[in-house]
Amino acid sequence: MTNTVTYERDGHIATITYNRPDALNAVNGELRRDLNAAWEQLRTDDEAWVAIVTGAGRAFCAGADLKDPGSAVGNDDHSFWEVPSFTSLESGKEIWKPVIAAVNGYAIGFGLTMVAACDIVIASERAEFGFPEVQLGVPTVQGAVRMPKMIGWQNAMELLLFGDRINADRAKEMGLVMEVVLHEDLMDEARALATRLIEKSAPLAVRATKEIARRGQEMGFVEAIRFGETMRKVAAVTEDAKAFRTAAAAGETPVWQAR
Repeated sequence: MTNTVTYERDGHIATITYNRPDALNAVNGELRRDLNAAWEQLRTDDEAWVAIVTGAGRAFCAGADLKDPGSAVGNDDHSFWEVPSFTSLESGKEIWKPVIAAVNGYAIGFGLTMVAACDIVIASERAEFGFPEVQLGVPTVQGAVRMPKMIGWQNAMELLLFGDRINADRAKEMGLVMEVVLHEDLMDEARALATRLIEKSAPLAVRATKEIARRGQEMGFVEAIRFGETMRKVAAVTEDAKAFRTAAAAGETPVWQAR
């Protein structure tokens, strides 16, 4: 992996960072490939239980690099048109570990699509969000699919059809952002949230719950409940579930192992 995207793990927290600060972390072909590799690394890293995604410099991700638009959207070996094409979290790669977006600045186009793919979003007071694609003569695809479910139809249409940017407070009002924090506190707050997840919640149960929640949105009610009950039976026989029962009987706090 080159350094247009970095993957760092501290304990059970992995941090994935867009790292083209001079280009506002715009996605070119190189960054696209590095981002794909970072999400695959997270998926297969057994010691990574929670991820934080953020950007270096003053942007989270300013969208596609217009100097390299073909590679950014995937007209080479990582094309969205190939099967399987879900190569990164925001393009549909299934990663059931929880992902926190720490939005430090501009989250535009592809950057906002990444935000929409995350499970928890916290934003710097300096953050701005937008889908400018309609102002460039094209639609946003992933954004148009994800946003109505995430923030409701009217809010989604405000973002998708006008193409204007919104600030962090408006994003919170829409339900796109959970919390707006001082810029200098952003990463500390993100790590605090990740630590809460690691300490309080059994990691395999967290992944199962996320998968039920995500898949359940695409199923009928009965099918979703049946799927969830199946997942619960699987989770109930894990070592972590046994550890909880043992600890509860002894009045102790369970120690999670992700097994």
